[in-house]
Amino acid sequence: MSNGQVLTLRYRSARWFGGTRKWIAWTIGRHPLLAGLSGMLAAIVMAALTFVALYNSREDEFRHAMDNSRNLVAIISRDLARNVALYDLSLRGVASDAERPETWTLSPYLRQRVLFDRGLGSPISGDAYVLDAQGRVKASKSGNTYPGLSFADRDYFTVQQNNPSVGLYISHPYPSQVRGGALAVALSRRIDTAQGAFDGIALVSIRIEYFEHLLDNIDLGPNGGGFIVLDNGTLLASRPPARRGIGSNYAGTANFAGIANHPSGSFVSDGSLDGISRLYTYAHVPGTPLIVGIAPAVEDVLTDWRKRNMLAGAMTVLFGGAYVIVAWLFAFALRDKVRAEAELQRIAETDALTGLSNRRAFDQRLAQEWLRSQREQTPLSLLFIDIDHFKRLNDTYGHAAGDEVLAEVAARIMSGTRRAVDLAARYGGEEFAVVLPNTSLDGAVKVAETIRERIEAAGLANKDTERGHVTISVGCASCMPPGGGSAAALLAAADTQLYAAKAAGRNRVAWQPGAEQYPA
Repeated sequence: MSNGQVLTLRYRSARWFGGTRKWIAWTIGRHPLLAGLSGMLAAIVMAALTFVALYNSREDEFRHAMDNSRNLVAIISRDLARNVALYDLSLRGVASDAERPETWTLSPYLRQRVLFDRGLGSPISGDAYVLDAQGRVKASKSGNTYPGLSFADRDYFTVQQNNPSVGLYISHPYPSQVRGGALAVALSRRIDTAQGAFDGIALVSIRIEYFEHLLDNIDLGPNGGGFIVLDNGTLLASRPPARRGIGSNYAGTANFAGIANHPSGSFVSDGSLDGISRLYTYAHVPGTPLIVGIAPAVEDVLTDWRKRNMLAGAMTVLFGGAYVIVAWLFAFALRDKVRAEAELQRIAETDALTGLSNRRAFDQRLAQEWLRSQREQTPLSLLFIDIDHFKRLNDTYGHAAGDEVLAEVAARIMSGTRRAVDLAARYGGEEFAVVLPNTSLDGAVKVAETIRERIEAAGLANKDTERGHVTISVGCASCMPPGGGSAAALLAAADTQLYAAKAAGRNRVAWQPGAEQYPA
């Protein structure tokens, strides 16, 4: 591409961008309300998108909290499942050895070593026992048999006694008689005779502190909570401590049915128990009747989110409001600019003395109407007006009076052209011109006569003339503009008729009958 082509391209681009900017500024200036509303709408859309993003980040906080809760639930569940499985394995061995008659022929020391392995010696457990069919202690890991005590009324005993197929049973919390009333939970298995009759149980007691420590080791937040319950709603541990206490039953609460009937899940509670709304995540511990739940408070989950997004939201509102204000100020500033430019344009095209269009505006309008008449094939007429004996009026009354006469004549010319498309202009000195689009010669003559009569009826003094008052002479010309012509000949024809009117005695309208063709 040559340098000339590059320069031409740049010139055209500059013209296009300049024209586009001018059109945009003109459009906004003409419609400031629309521009201001558009700016406001843009600010609202941007703010809405920002708040949607902030809301989505809020949902991300909830998802992150749920993921953390699921991980914590999984850790606690694995710990519980592992320990329960280990104790169950040991209890199976205790029950199997207890069912053998030869076990009971051994010395107490050997019998204890045979029945109770080291797996039952964990710090989280209490003692391990073998109870006979009446609920009395036949053997224990500690060696104590607690004569005179019977545990036949405990649920871990009665359930095994009445249900041969129950397998491993985890009891409700109970106050231990051998540990001064401290709460514990028993894991038990049934012992049968060779004939299949009930012959007692093997059990290990689990300190309730074990379940509480699982929750204590987790950061639940200032208002968070956690729980471990049996699938029948019995509470084994909770943080913060439940008002009803360990062993209370929550099967009747609004959310427990969903927790019991689904292996895992998450939900938001309205805080009906303590007034704190929480995000609950729970899961059933595999192979056990235990359910673990973690519940961070919604307020705690959203604390960091609020801190991060408070500033973002405030800045969005602030800058959005500033954008709206700037949009309105810009729109009205452009409106004022367009109005000022229009006023300057009007002043540039208006005769200061008469208020009519000036010569420049007349020439432009005549050219425009000529082209329009060519395009639409409609007649175009022109009036050329001159005040009779105006120089004599100035000499007699002075230029100030002459100016007043010019203004009054202009007003009466304007009143004689009632259509919005007509244009009355001061052509120069005491000469005026009127453009009459889509007007035949007959119509133009009628308009000219109307104007002449109105000015004569004004009775403006001009004593050194034949009639003693101000009059005008008017020349009319009309044609159907041909292709390739110009308005200059039409103007010349009207000027010729004006001189004809003056030559015929002034105060009259002159035209050439049948002269509705393009003037030669």
